[in-house]
Amino acid sequence: MKAIIIDDEESGRKTVRNFIEKYTPDVEVVDEADNVKNGLFSILSNKPDVVFLDVRMPDGTGFDLLEKLPKINFKIIFVTAYEQHAIKAFKYSAIDYLLKPVNPDDFIEAINKLKSGNRIEEIGQKVDILLKNKIRFNRIALPTSSGLKMISVSEIIRCESDNNYTNFFLISGKKILVSKTLKDFDELLSSEGFYRVHKSHLINIQFVKEYIRGEGGTVVLEDNTPIEVSRRKKDGLIELLSN
Repeated sequence: MKAIIIDDEESGRKTVRNFIEKYTPDVEVVDEADNVKNGLFSILSNKPDVVFLDVRMPDGTGFDLLEKLPKINFKIIFVTAYEQHAIKAFKYSAIDYLLKPVNPDDFIEAINKLKSGNRIEEIGQKVDILLKNKIRFNRIALPTSSGLKMISVSEIIRCESDNNYTNFFLISGKKILVSKTLKDFDELLSSEGFYRVHKSHLINIQFVKEYIRGEGGTVVLEDNTPIEVSRRKKDGLIELLSN
């Protein structure tokens, strides 16, 4: 596999190169670049299989670079300092990332996922969602047994835990079984108008039709589904519904 490392910090490029040489002998670094302009030229010239891409660079971002490409026909691992918005965007689009300073174990895990992971067509879909979510998180990539499902966040009525899986219920009446836990989606969607009313249920507040009082109470959603509210979640829910 041919790799390109794009990072404005020489120390960042050196770390990734050293890890590649030490842990992945079947990956060859064919070039390095220190900004968006040079990175774009390198990708178009070298046609890599994988790009290790920094987020913040002097002349733009890794997102800007991807927008300038006519087609994404390589795999991507973002390498970034902790930036909450960027990391959330990666999670929404199911794109792999490494946090600086890069940990060897995390690097090896990311490489193993990359080798066994998505087809190039799915990478394009992920990047498309990533770029659409640059400002606001409108769409999300859901990993299923048949591949990725790309849906609008506004379509989701509720999510229900199913052991290590999560069922998504959409306004169309469709149900999607996703191979991630409810906890993963609670962390992603809680700032987008969703609230976990019970250990097994995450709901979209926009679709609450009625709240019925009780020890914890019950919410009835627009699709007429009643959802039990846990006692400790009751006050938080009432506060959200009152705003």
